[in-house]
Amino acid sequence: MRSPPAIMPTIYCFEESAILARKTASILHARCRKIHERRFPDGESLVKVDKSAAREVVILRSLDHPDLKLMPTLLAADALRRAGARNVTLVAPYLAYMRQDKIFAPGQPISQRVIGGILGRYFDRVLTIEAHLHRIQRLSEVVPSRRQSESLSAAPAIADWARASGQDCEDCVIIGPDKESRPWIEAIAKASGREFAVGDKHRTGDRKIRVEFGELRAHRRAIIVDDIASSGATLAATAQALRARGIRAIDAVVVHAIFAVGALSIIRRGGIRKLVSCDTIAHRTNAISVAPLIAKVLAGAA
Repeated sequence: MRSPPAIMPTIYCFEESAILARKTASILHARCRKIHERRFPDGESLVKVDKSAAREVVILRSLDHPDLKLMPTLLAADALRRAGARNVTLVAPYLAYMRQDKIFAPGQPISQRVIGGILGRYFDRVLTIEAHLHRIQRLSEVVPSRRQSESLSAAPAIADWARASGQDCEDCVIIGPDKESRPWIEAIAKASGREFAVGDKHRTGDRKIRVEFGELRAHRRAIIVDDIASSGATLAATAQALRARGIRAIDAVVVHAIFAVGALSIIRRGGIRKLVSCDTIAHRTNAISVAPLIAKVLAGAA
């Protein structure tokens, strides 16, 4: 006797995340609904959802610019529960405030714990992609939700892109900008059938970075892979170090395309010829979709 088909959750999204939400919903054969947001002159937000919600719902929204997005997202969770939702999952492909995981100087907060605690109270589960975690192993240690929260890896999707884009050049090396990235970079390189190397990064300021490499032969092409690009300084410094080693064809892939003002110019001046990103944050460099990854996890929970 066949088991009944799984009931997929309804996916809700804000305007800026609509493209990724629709892709994910299409893969799941699920419904996708908009969350309407109104902002008053004093800066307060009012959100509106369907007057009758399904029992299982997902809010898909990246939390870049978190000071602007977090409160409306929490209000939407409350509105959905009042409309009948019993389980509310947050899929935040990019999750901010994860870097501050300890007190680096007297008087500072532990921002990671603050945000994790808030999200754990409002959502039954939180899913993100490549959370910026250093001193902890799992997102569930930060977000005390009813269902286990997870940070998903974009490595398989990036490896697929690297394998497909490298068909014209077999002599290609996958590059990580720092030693912390080694396990991730090694996984991408292995899955894409490439060699890999990681640099030794030294930061002396927000935009002052030096990257050095030990033994590294002059490959024909290098693909720098990093989780976040904000100022662009790390990618530029890594590319300059590679050019000094005789590598001229240098591309870059980032998961989260934050890109502060002027970042793209810095990256181009650093010698990167092609820059692509995952679609965790909507940007014109998006070329790798994380929708299949999100859909697979949501389908498994259905």
